[in-house]
Amino acid sequence: MERRRLGRTGHESSVLIYGAAALGDVTQDVADASVQEALDAGINHLDVAASYGDAELRLGPWMPRIRGDIFLATKTGDRDAEGAWASVNRSLERLQTDHVDLIQLHAVGDLDELDKVTARGGALESALRAVDEGLAGAVGITGHGDQAPSTHLEALRRHPFATVLTPMNVVLHQDAAFRSAYEELAAEIARQDAALMLIKTVARQNWPAPPGEHSTAEGHEYTTWYQPWDDQRTITAAVSWALSLPGVTGLATPGDVGLLGMVVNAERDRVDPDDGAQILGAEPAYSSPFVDMPI
Repeated sequence: MERRRLGRTGHESSVLIYGAAALGDVTQDVADASVQEALDAGINHLDVAASYGDAELRLGPWMPRIRGDIFLATKTGDRDAEGAWASVNRSLERLQTDHVDLIQLHAVGDLDELDKVTARGGALESALRAVDEGLAGAVGITGHGDQAPSTHLEALRRHPFATVLTPMNVVLHQDAAFRSAYEELAAEIARQDAALMLIKTVARQNWPAPPGEHSTAEGHEYTTWYQPWDDQRTITAAVSWALSLPGVTGLATPGDVGLLGMVVNAERDRVDPDDGAQILGAEPAYSSPFVDMPI
């Protein structure tokens, strides 16, 4: 699998980042099979979060064997310093390790959330403390929603985050305002020698809601909160296109163990990115995952 430098962290990261949200509600046996599949494919970057159900617990038994061979990232969704500090330490215990390579401020998708984490007494203080005390190697930021790229740009103006995990796919790129904000963000990430990672690459749309009802992520065939592409042709198109974008280090695999194999195949058998965009553009029911987001 191709590897790319993860910004100034210096890590040579696999272009597919294992999205451990897929492990939030599976048995240990299922988790073990999925993690092994990822490692066999050449994935060396695992991304989890405190809020992903039992995912940290599922990864924990692996750490004594593979910790020195992988880049381990987790996230805290707490907004205040006290809560974030507790979250980081709890994550280390659940992950059975004494440090992570990256601690990310999770789901910071608008300025209100950014204000909370960067304020005096906010979560950023504890993330930086974790680095100072050797519990984390670097600090990153993540988020989704229409305002994510502009929010992450403002975040980089306030603090030199080492990594940014932000949404982008073909249909989002077709929105002129979203594309402009993303491109400005990508340019600033490059200027700061940070790392640009993508989410929502294989999102097709939100789960359709019955008439008069709100969309929900419950009761569907995949554990992703959005409806994903789920055939090899469209997944290959989506992955090929995303990995062709300038400055992109990698993309997070979707949060369902059943989709991992097709994403791995897509990375290996990439198609021309323009062809990939045309393939997806011709598909029906392709829309932003941020329209009528599930409750």
